[in-house]
Amino acid sequence: MNSDSVIEKPGSGDFDFLVGTWEVANRRLVTRLAGCTEWEEFPGRAVCTGTLFDGAANLDEITFPTLGTTGLTLRLFDPAHMEWSLYWASSRTGLLQPPVRGRFGGDGRGVFHGDDTHDGVPIRCRFVWSDITADSAYWEQAFSADGGESWETNWTMYFHRSGAPAQGPGAVLPPVG
Repeated sequence: MNSDSVIEKPGSGDFDFLVGTWEVANRRLVTRLAGCTEWEEFPGRAVCTGTLFDGAANLDEITFPTLGTTGLTLRLFDPAHMEWSLYWASSRTGLLQPPVRGRFGGDGRGVFHGDDTHDGVPIRCRFVWSDITADSAYWEQAFSADGGESWETNWTMYFHRSGAPAQGPGAVLPPVG
């Protein structure tokens, strides 16, 4: 198929910015949904090898060297609903988690929600992608145990493209609070 016959799907290509190698500063609550205020910090390295399905899918792997684990995210764009489904799997379990679904708004911020469980309790999960530049990006995860009335942000990641000067939101971890 030549490029003249490719039909641009609004929304596809939203995650093309992730292609490449990233250093990732992680901050995660030690205990979730328990009123904990203690955060652990650890490094990561993410590699997104490219886009698939003409920008309607991508895949990345993140390694957490100090934790001895890796994770994988599969992102798929559904043109019928104009939304992305994001699936997470950890090397610790080998299981694909239920997806979060959503889209990017005109402000460049992507918000994705889904149903899951935490310690056997049903929860809502939210991922937010924001502050996206050529060399940095921010991701956060939040859980809600009350159907989305209140949210606890429990994991943040500041992405900094490998080899680029550290600038923007990924340069230094800001205080949590």
